[in-house]
Amino acid sequence: MKDPDHGEKPSESGASAAGRGDGSKNGPRSGKGKRKRRKSSASPSAIASQSGAPGVAGRPAGENDAEPARKRKRRRRSKSAKQQVPAASAREGGGVQLVEASLGERKGHKRSKKARHRRGLQGRPLTSGERQPQQQRSAEGNGSQRSTASVSGGQASTQPRPGHRSDQPRSPYVAASEPPAPLYAALDLGTNNCRLLIAQPTRPGQFRVVDAFSRIVRLGEGLGASGRLSDEAMERAVEALKICALKLGARTIRRSRLIATEAARAAENGESFLETVARETGLELEIINRETEARLAVSGCSSLVDRETRSVVLFDIGGGSSEIAVIRIGDSRSNRLANHITHWTSLPVGVVTLSERHGGQHVTPTSFEAMVQEVEGMLARFDSPPVEALANGTTGSGFHLIGTSGTVTTLAGVHLDLPRYDRRRVDGLWLSDDEVSAMQARLLSWDFDARAANPCIGPDRADLVLAGCAILEAIRRRWPSTRMRVADRGLREGLLTDMMADDGAWRRSRPRRHQRGSNAGSQEGNKA
Repeated sequence: MKDPDHGEKPSESGASAAGRGDGSKNGPRSGKGKRKRRKSSASPSAIASQSGAPGVAGRPAGENDAEPARKRKRRRRSKSAKQQVPAASAREGGGVQLVEASLGERKGHKRSKKARHRRGLQGRPLTSGERQPQQQRSAEGNGSQRSTASVSGGQASTQPRPGHRSDQPRSPYVAASEPPAPLYAALDLGTNNCRLLIAQPTRPGQFRVVDAFSRIVRLGEGLGASGRLSDEAMERAVEALKICALKLGARTIRRSRLIATEAARAAENGESFLETVARETGLELEIINRETEARLAVSGCSSLVDRETRSVVLFDIGGGSSEIAVIRIGDSRSNRLANHITHWTSLPVGVVTLSERHGGQHVTPTSFEAMVQEVEGMLARFDSPPVEALANGTTGSGFHLIGTSGTVTTLAGVHLDLPRYDRRRVDGLWLSDDEVSAMQARLLSWDFDARAANPCIGPDRADLVLAGCAILEAIRRRWPSTRMRVADRGLREGLLTDMMADDGAWRRSRPRRHQRGSNAGSQEGNKA
């Protein structure tokens, strides 16, 4: 039958050629494409139309049975596509797209070599001249709100869509039924540095850093001589704290703790300085005592203690004070390493105060030894078990040192000969006793300009690093150990660990890493 407007009427399924012959043995066709009907065969069902459309004859049964079935099907599809595309182009609603999409979805359809070679990464078509997926066109034509994840074959539209991967930073994926991971913030205003960390809990005892800030402010500059914080030092600290306030205000923080240590603790005008900080930045800092400072340093380094270790001496060489904790683990290990502290002390000396007393720019072997002996005199008043008792009668793997400060991280960076400081390579690094001695001797042989030129030291630490090495040398003489572990972490990490543990953040079940293929528009998930 002919359609009065469009010639031969196409099949309702969009693939009307599925039940026709190839035309090679069905006789010549008329000028309008009408096929001459063969005489009926012996079988009455031979002329039944497979497409179901009235007036369209099917292939006689049993004809050319020797020809392979697959070959016949491919030839039928190719010819039916040529016949149906022009006829369907005049239909409303984009009939051409429907026919092409149905052909592509049929089993056994093969794309041409040219089309396959023009596909981009991960099977996505190149943007030039690519065609919009049929499912998305159908949804637009019907006013449907179908998700872009339903596009077959993983193809993407040329138009931007919600959830499409771009160059923007990827946010952690959280399942729809799970609340987002809460954010915690910790700020440490020390004698030399102002540091901020914003993080969210992941695995038990661990967290992912969302934002961080660190700046050398030298708040304790001149404190040893005058007993007060200078105006210039307070101004530097306030400017750094304003940046921290902006970072905190830009996020929803569930819980935060902002602390100040030795400089604000020892200065006569420390309290008034914190009032100025609250007035100009809106941040309210608390001054912590030395015992709290020592416990926080231990909490921040708990994951760096070996399982086989029986005891540890952990030290934090700061700008105005140095905290030392003796940790004896024993047979029962608590989740909080700070619970295993048996002895602790806080020396009223740090890299800033020691370098101001002995000079930090031009350090000779004699002046270096004088700094070591001053710290040794302070340690002599510390009542602590001998190293033999800590190591269970040996100095082997049962005991080691952990150092968390700019001094030990600088030594590690120089030891690795890094072109620029890299925390990922430094944090957790093991250094033998001979390697530490070699690094200290190497730094002592450099003048101020050579230390300032090293990318892991820089001009800001060039006059402080040898004072820190002197404190480290005194600790090593008091507690000899064959190895030392470097920790690029400290009070901030301890603050975060304690807050998350108090809130039970690690007891809640976190969503697993998002499985590929379940939602095309989702982002990468948090680690469970």
